[in-house]
Amino acid sequence: MPRPGACRRRPAIVSVPSAVAAALLLLLQARTPAQTPLNLYGRGASGANGVVAAAKPDASQAGIAILKMGGNAVDAAVATGFALGVLEPNASGIGGGGFMLIKLASMREAAVVDFRPTAPAAAAPDMFALDERGRPIGNASVEGGLASAVPGEVKGLLYALEHYGSGKLTRAQVIQPAVDWAERGIPVTANLAQIIKDNFAKLRKYEHGLAIYSVDGFPPEAGDTLVNTDLAATLRRIQAEGADAVYAGDIAARIVAEVRKRGGVLTLEDLATYQVKERKPVVGSYRGYTLIAAPPPSGGTHVLQLLNLAEQLGVAALPEQSAEAAHAWAEACKLVFADRTRYSADPDFVRVPVAGLVSKAYAKTLAALVRPDAVLPAPAPPGDPAKYESGSTTSYAVMDRDGNMVAVTKTINMFFGSGVVVPGTGIVMGDDMDDFEARPGSANSIQPGKRMLSSMSPTLVLDPQGRPFMALGSPGATRIIPTLAQVISNVVDRGMPIQAAINAPRLYQGRTGGVSIEGRYSINAYNGLVRLGHAVTVSPDYDPAYGGVHAVLLDREGKVLHGGADPRRDGQAAGY
Repeated sequence: MPRPGACRRRPAIVSVPSAVAAALLLLLQARTPAQTPLNLYGRGASGANGVVAAAKPDASQAGIAILKMGGNAVDAAVATGFALGVLEPNASGIGGGGFMLIKLASMREAAVVDFRPTAPAAAAPDMFALDERGRPIGNASVEGGLASAVPGEVKGLLYALEHYGSGKLTRAQVIQPAVDWAERGIPVTANLAQIIKDNFAKLRKYEHGLAIYSVDGFPPEAGDTLVNTDLAATLRRIQAEGADAVYAGDIAARIVAEVRKRGGVLTLEDLATYQVKERKPVVGSYRGYTLIAAPPPSGGTHVLQLLNLAEQLGVAALPEQSAEAAHAWAEACKLVFADRTRYSADPDFVRVPVAGLVSKAYAKTLAALVRPDAVLPAPAPPGDPAKYESGSTTSYAVMDRDGNMVAVTKTINMFFGSGVVVPGTGIVMGDDMDDFEARPGSANSIQPGKRMLSSMSPTLVLDPQGRPFMALGSPGATRIIPTLAQVISNVVDRGMPIQAAINAPRLYQGRTGGVSIEGRYSINAYNGLVRLGHAVTVSPDYDPAYGGVHAVLLDREGKVLHGGADPRRDGQAAGY
């Protein structure tokens, strides 16, 4: 099979619509400002020695600086992770957690560092009072103390550094770029300015964030600089003391005091006893390429499941952005999300039939349910994978010249998490408790010490010869799963360069509701979906709700790395 992804190709040709369709297209394009980012095609980067693709250009540069100092891809990933917690404070940081997928060239099998937050010991399945719709009253699962779980980021990043780093660089060296940015201040982009404006009421409600994320009491404007000296001091403590700086001592006491002041149940013992989990990845294939993804409670299982369905439905042979291809993706998404809702949860608490879910035979039975001329209900009923068993957010990717591959997705969940900012530390606490099912009786219901289900799906791809090919991931809640599957398909099936694969318009179909497509999607696909009976919503042309994919791809000669960054966010790759 030829090795796609490194050569440029022409954009897809869309047939000229009829006069009626043309008028409809004009209406669709007028529905909202186009929001087409500047420098759309200037976000990628290449390099023979290493590439980092992250949601902030300065975070990518932090990782590159570590590679230039002799570090490996894991060293660079840890530096990038700490830097993102400063440069993109709305999306991730010390108060949250995530997953790191690692495959060093010397490793036969990849490893997953699971630093997802956990429910406090005092948490319970019925801890949230629910309204008639089954949602926690007063937004208690997304704002305030009860929304905050036991964070895992610092322990997770340092675990990866200790166990998989090169050993050539110290903890202080890899954290230093984050310290520098916190001390000198981060630039406010138009994107960050809008996010702060949208979440300003939450920051004001829990007041301590205003000292950091406002200018004279008002939301900052693009071009302003935000300094976080408290966070710089916390990071310096981590440089000196390691994870104990956050999980014990006075910083831990401040975290607990502020969370409990806001109605939470977090304790010092919760912080002291938090443990990073190292897990085996879930492994599958797509058209001869090996896929390696983070297992439950991550969403990687369902990225593989969705690609299995795409393979069974013959998406590669269908015209690009055609109604037939869009219909296949939409129906496959319904089936995958039905299974995710029914089966996926923390595998330490619930048996998840992973092998069945990623089975090719199981995908064949699901694909048989998809008809080219009819629409499945939403929600679709879950399947039975057990019989096929054998015995917000940020994401970034790093590859280096030695063939080491890392993909990381981490989060504080909603923008600015729970809104709770721990005074004197600069730490924004996440609201990851909202990722549990608020009702008792679900596989993903709340239990003490349990990790909540996640859509975060850092993924690695090996070529048909088993060589490193691609590392990628995305934020975007449940949209992460179809987003990553579509980007992989764009590269493998359509031969797109990695930046073009990321830029391409996206489609989403959740467990319920209709299909949503970005405004640049083919009008023919839109018309075809409507004729079939899909309810179709058209989103902005480059909608940040569809994620922010950051990826690195090795060219067919195995010599040059190509990084791609998503124009839907502030992403920028860097290489050398």
